[in-house]
Amino acid sequence: MKKKREYQSSELVKSFAKIYGFEDKLMAIQVKNFLEDYLDNALFKEIESVNLKEKILEIKIKSALLRNDFRMKKSFFLKKFQDEFGAENFNDLYIL
Repeated sequence: MKKKREYQSSELVKSFAKIYGFEDKLMAIQVKNFLEDYLDNALFKEIESVNLKEKILEIKIKSALLRNDFRMKKSFFLKKFQDEFGAENFNDLYIL
């Protein structure tokens, strides 16, 4: 007998994230995965962490040169993340 609705793993993870309150962490992981695909390997290694707190995305970068580049392109990256994951998820982007 088939179930009426079979859950995909991503839907199941999103449901658990909502129930247990770690939706922000899940979104930060998705952004980090996006950056891994978007940037080349050497640049991605300079990304120390990605966090989301109260709709503010924080990207911590080791390299001062890359950090400065991200700051100059802040609006570009914020728009890219909003387009990819939904504008309702991000209000601002901090490059640390």
